[in-house]
Amino acid sequence: MPIDEFPIDGWDRIIAINMKTAFIRRGPHCQGMKAKGWGHLIKLAFAHGLVASPFKSAYVTAKHVIVGMTKTVALEVAEAGITCNAIRPGYVLTPLVERQIPDKEKARGITEDQVKCDVLLAAEWTKKFVTVEQLSGVANFLCCDAAENITGIALPVYGGWTVA
Repeated sequence: MPIDEFPIDGWDRIIAINMKTAFIRRGPHCQGMKAKGWGHLIKLAFAHGLVASPFKSAYVTAKHVIVGMTKTVALEVAEAGITCNAIRPGYVLTPLVERQIPDKEKARGITEDQVKCDVLLAAEWTKKFVTVEQLSGVANFLCCDAAENITGIALPVYGGWTVA
């Protein structure tokens, strides 16, 4: 929805889901990890943690904030042996995304395949959805010993969205 038509209650809901939840959950996790002297915090920021898209002002804002929070928390917990990173996936074919496809077909007068390729994956040079397995693999890597000194990054996991 355009910014000038976006309702404040919609803004508040998106901000609460995407930002407030990430903030609320960090306290108990950090305290437990500090007590143990190690840990890994991983946040999800989507590609919109770096780039914007029209008609998504609240969502893009929230994802930019997640990236900033990731960097700040990384600095605050580094000496306690804790890493904090974000993963910025492109589109994952989740039930939420699948439910949006028929509306986009109808609004644009195009087929399901066209919605997937030309709308959802338009910025994905590989034209492939990110899979849950790929995301879990990246998360597992960020939690392994080889990633001990990787902290404060927002790692892109998409098919070249921000390359060009």
